[in-house]
Amino acid sequence: MENSKSKDPLHGITLQKIVEQLVDFYGFDTLAELIKIKCFSDNPSIKSSLTFLRKTDWARKKVEGLYIRTLPKLKTL
Repeated sequence: MENSKSKDPLHGITLQKIVEQLVDFYGFDTLAELIKIKCFSDNPSIKSSLTFLRKTDWARKKVEGLYIRTLPKLKTL
């Protein structure tokens, strides 16, 4: 068997790590503007965001999409 690296940029990255990196990079204010969901705008926290995103597939997909688009910027830091 070959041990080739996965081409999926989300492979091996937890939702918590994704949210933490996006919050560190953008902050909750900018995240709320980029993705219109209450967990980023009304009394935001990592914990409440994770609770909502784990239950809400469409919102998680938006956050994952933003993370993938932001990845090149994160790698240059």
